[in-house]
Amino acid sequence: MNSSLPQEHKVGPGAYFALAFAAVFFSGLLGGKEWYGVFDFTTLNGAFGKVVSKASLDDGTLTTATSAFRGTGGSGAMDGFLFALGLIPAVMFALGMINVLEHYGALRAARKLLTPLLRPLLGIPGTTGLALIGSLQSTDVGASLTRNLSDEGQISEKEKDVFAMFQFSAGAMITNFFSSGAILFTLIAVDGTAAVPTSIGACIAVMFIMKIVGANLLRLILTFTDKEALVKQPAKGDTV
Repeated sequence: MNSSLPQEHKVGPGAYFALAFAAVFFSGLLGGKEWYGVFDFTTLNGAFGKVVSKASLDDGTLTTATSAFRGTGGSGAMDGFLFALGLIPAVMFALGMINVLEHYGALRAARKLLTPLLRPLLGIPGTTGLALIGSLQSTDVGASLTRNLSDEGQISEKEKDVFAMFQFSAGAMITNFFSSGAILFTLIAVDGTAAVPTSIGACIAVMFIMKIVGANLLRLILTFTDKEALVKQPAKGDTV
């Protein structure tokens, strides 16, 4: 017997610390321009600068408008190439960080802690925990980490399909909601009451619950599809 085998799967305090760091790093909780932004994925990933897209002269005053490095009015394969170029830094950075965190045992800790939760909830293993957290902030991160798990054989095709359904319904939920939807909660009606009669927390809870519902609907469909395929398969020795 090889006595070193149990040690390879041991999850120590360092692995749990790496998992906690990864959860915070990919969650977006520390995002912003404060000093603690150095521990946030989106902040460190950064963004392309703006370029002047339009200039006009109004009463002797030069007015300029800026846009992303892709410019405006792009179309076809050319614009698709620039879009893909914008994804490359995030994907490479995310995969690099996951490799570092995996070295310190973050995925082993996630598998041990999250499998009892994610297996009955979504039918996926706990190793998808970091990808799940990352997908709430960035669809690029979630997709790249899921692809990495699939290439390493840590999730099956069915699990990958179900997990993809969870990720891309209300994709990048936290980032997109707070960058566009949260402003609705500052609106005031004519009578002085809030224009949106609910809370931000309630909206996030509804979106998260419906992501789970959608993933389980696909999970149910795939389960019945697999059963039907098994029933239709001819028995050994039968002629087709």
